[in-house]
Amino acid sequence: MPVPFLGRLNIAEYVALVGSFCLVGLEAMIRVLTLALPTTLLALLYRISRQLYNRWPRPQHKKASRKDTLVATAIRNASDFVDLCALWGYKAEEHVVQTKDGYLLGLHRLAYRKGEEDDMVNSGPNSTAKRVVYLHHGLLMNSEVWVCLTDAHRTLPFVLVERGFDVWFGNNRGNKYSKKSVHTAPTSTAFWNFSIDEFAMHDIPDSIHYVLETTGQKSLSYIGFSQGTAQAFAGLSIFPKLNDKVNVFIALAPAMSPDGLHNGIVDALMKASPQVLFLLFGRRCILSAATMWQSILYPPLYSRVVDTGLVFLFNWKTANMRPLQKLAAYPHLYSFTSTKSVVHWFQIIRNKSFQMFDDDVHPPLSVSTRSKYTKVARYPTRNIRTPIVLVYGGADSLVDIHVMLRELPPQTVATEIPHYEHLDFLWAHDVDVQVFPHVFDALESFTGADHTKEEYARYRSARHASLSASTSFAHRPHEQDARGTSASASLADDSSDVDNSGLAGSNGDDATLVEDPEPYAEGGAGSSSASGTPRTPRGAGPGGTPRAQHVARESQIPTPSGGFARFAKARGGSLGGGRGGAPTPSSDGEESVVPTTPEGRRSVPAAGMDGAAEETARPEEQQPSPASAKRRSLGAGSSALSFDSMRSGKGISLGASRAVGGVTTSGAEAGPGRLHGT
Repeated sequence: MPVPFLGRLNIAEYVALVGSFCLVGLEAMIRVLTLALPTTLLALLYRISRQLYNRWPRPQHKKASRKDTLVATAIRNASDFVDLCALWGYKAEEHVVQTKDGYLLGLHRLAYRKGEEDDMVNSGPNSTAKRVVYLHHGLLMNSEVWVCLTDAHRTLPFVLVERGFDVWFGNNRGNKYSKKSVHTAPTSTAFWNFSIDEFAMHDIPDSIHYVLETTGQKSLSYIGFSQGTAQAFAGLSIFPKLNDKVNVFIALAPAMSPDGLHNGIVDALMKASPQVLFLLFGRRCILSAATMWQSILYPPLYSRVVDTGLVFLFNWKTANMRPLQKLAAYPHLYSFTSTKSVVHWFQIIRNKSFQMFDDDVHPPLSVSTRSKYTKVARYPTRNIRTPIVLVYGGADSLVDIHVMLRELPPQTVATEIPHYEHLDFLWAHDVDVQVFPHVFDALESFTGADHTKEEYARYRSARHASLSASTSFAHRPHEQDARGTSASASLADDSSDVDNSGLAGSNGDDATLVEDPEPYAEGGAGSSSASGTPRTPRGAGPGGTPRAQHVARESQIPTPSGGFARFAKARGGSLGGGRGGAPTPSSDGEESVVPTTPEGRRSVPAAGMDGAAEETARPEEQQPSPASAKRRSLGAGSSALSFDSMRSGKGISLGASRAVGGVTTSGAEAGPGRLHGT
């Protein structure tokens, strides 16, 4: 007669459980008191938290510029998605789609380049036809996370718009933009009775259907982040016809079946019984008090609290994000979702299976003698026909790429960015260099919903050409990034009065500065001192070489005899085409030449603030020393590629090697399409 979750805990876990209940109770009391306090008293608490924070001893660092301070402040104070886009001169549209089960979801759209606001886009025969890209956020987020960056050239949606795409953004039921249903009110428990199943069965397919119906296009490209990828994995696996509406699925920081959390006690409690969350947070919205803490804490202090939580739960150091970026983005990080959806993730982690929600659940403290004779259905992800491109971080504790590739179809391609963590795919200081090129390569290769052999050949050709270029390790200097300086703005009480419309060219005379709350090395990696002496980046080894090398890692590179060919053959043809030189499709379907930089990297348009501010320079990058590619076992039929090698002179040390069908191999035992390190 097992007692669920209590019968499986040790003494330390009992203590952690009791402590959790105490903290939740304390937070509930603080929340009630906060709601009852007048606004003047809340303002006083805010000022007290600011004074306490500024009195803490911190290392001396270079202060932020007034311009950067104003940008971060304006982004932090922006009220919604439309305001965030308006800060950079983009006009955003708002749409509402009703799901089949009655939820009203808010969608956002960026269809116009700057200066094209009066044009017609995807609105009929006389309008400009553009390819459609759909972006979906992660767990406890909303669409704002895509557009709250402190540089326009690092904001993926803005770059996509300037490249001629019609960009749409989805929102899950229950979050800031989708907190309404035609059947129930958000104050009822029934409203919050949803999990990943409902996201996959209703939110994703209904949103995609609405976007395609509105634009008149036959298919779109899907870009998901974190849980946004899991929802697409699930939706594409159970709705075969949905695969005909998605021409390529680009998964950033993909999530399927994480191994667990970093904190041992929390992880043990979760695996002992995922339903402990119902006991702690109820059956409605989870972590709803986050907005309260955001309103009463001084922004740098709130950023510290978020950073501490990320380290505690996931061991994410967030070292690739600038302090000002955190101050700007963290207020837009949290949005509402159901406790049930988080419980669903705990079930997936506990069972090590990407499965549907287990409804056969007894109350957490009940006694049950019933045995289970049923098995929870797993999402049949190997049935997905849409081309899948995974881009994941080597330092991301939530990604188990080996398990993921075993569960995905053989045409899947995985790219690792070794030093990246989970949130870096949204807000890292070099996200435009490390991530965007992988996204553009996929978008330019897969243009139709037929998933033809020519598209696979084109994608393979572009990847092989990039890999061949990785043998040269050219040092590509960059200008120093203003955000590379370890600086943080003091967002004082009067910062909310900043005129957001005056971002471009503002002198920022009213901005005040404080010391940086983050211990970054001054000037950023690869910067130089005033005397011209190069600085050694923080965490660098002898000779200034970063310890965490940005090294491309390869395994089972798809060749004419590899996974792509097998998949194309199953669809009725063999892969053709050579390597390199394939034209890239433009947004209107015609072939065009993609401009490149002198280093051979596709150029990315960088938009200034309202077109008037200077383009922010990126920090100088250190030239990594050559490193051998590691051979890894990634599951039958799956392919894992990493092409950091084609970016900024980072890559694989091939040594004495030979080329086989456009793929560089090393060693006598290396078979077709297999890369061995030297």
